[in-house]
Amino acid sequence: MLIVQKYGGTSIADGSRLRAAARRVTGLARQGNQVIVVVSAQGEMTDILIEKAAQINRRGAAREMDAYLAAGEQMSAGLMAMAIGALGYPSVSLTGWQAGIHTDGVHGNARILTIDCLRIRQELAAGKIVVVAGFQGIDPEGDITTLGRGGSDTTAVALAAWLKADRCQIFTDVDGVYDRDPRIYSDATRFGRISYDHMMALIENGAQVLHDRSVEFAREYGIPVEVLSAFTGEPGTIVGDLESSYPNGT
Repeated sequence: MLIVQKYGGTSIADGSRLRAAARRVTGLARQGNQVIVVVSAQGEMTDILIEKAAQINRRGAAREMDAYLAAGEQMSAGLMAMAIGALGYPSVSLTGWQAGIHTDGVHGNARILTIDCLRIRQELAAGKIVVVAGFQGIDPEGDITTLGRGGSDTTAVALAAWLKADRCQIFTDVDGVYDRDPRIYSDATRFGRISYDHMMALIENGAQVLHDRSVEFAREYGIPVEVLSAFTGEPGTIVGDLESSYPNGT
C-alpha cells in the first residue's frame, strides 16, 4: 500500500515524540508499504518565528514572510528523516518545491494548483521513506509560498490525491473528530465516521482539527481521511463518504 501520514506540531514537538513517530513510520515500511510523511513545524515554532519577525518588521512583506516561515517545516522534515535514518531505514526529506507542489501566488494563503510527483515517485521506487515539509509550495514566479495555518493537512491530502494513495492519516493531539472540543467539554462525543460536508460545517463553526482546504481536496478527489491521535494508538475518525468503505475494506 501507499500510505500518506501527516504529523502535526504537537505530535513531533520534542525528540521523544519525533522518535515515536519515526518508529510508527518505519514499522509500516518494514511491512512492505510505501510511506510518505508530511510534517508541520515542531511545537510552537511557527508562533516563535512570527514573534521574531515582528521584532524586526511588524509589516514584513508577505513574500519574505513565506520564505522565512517555511523554514519551520523544513527543519522538521530534516529531523524526521534523520530520526528514520537512525532506525536503519533509508529516507529523504523534501521541501514543498522539491516535492513538486505548485501553487498560485497568494503569499500567506496560497492554493495548490498541481503537483509534479516525479521526484517523490523516484524516491519511493528507490526504497526510501519520503518526508515532505508541509504548509508550502512554489508559485509561478519560482517563489516560496505558504498555504495558511493548518496547511500541512492540505499538503498531505493533496499528495494522497495526486499519488492515488491507499490511505491518508492525519496524526494530531486528539483521538479523532468530536462534536465539540473535548479539551473543554467532558461530554463531547467522538465520531467514528463523518461526512465531508459535516466536517466542513464543524470547521465553519470553529473546529480546528483539520484545515478547511484539506477537506475540500478530500471531497473533490474522494479521499477518505483518518484523523487519529499520535499518542494513544487507538482508531480515530474517518472523514469521507459515509456510504463507502475505507480503502481495502476496513
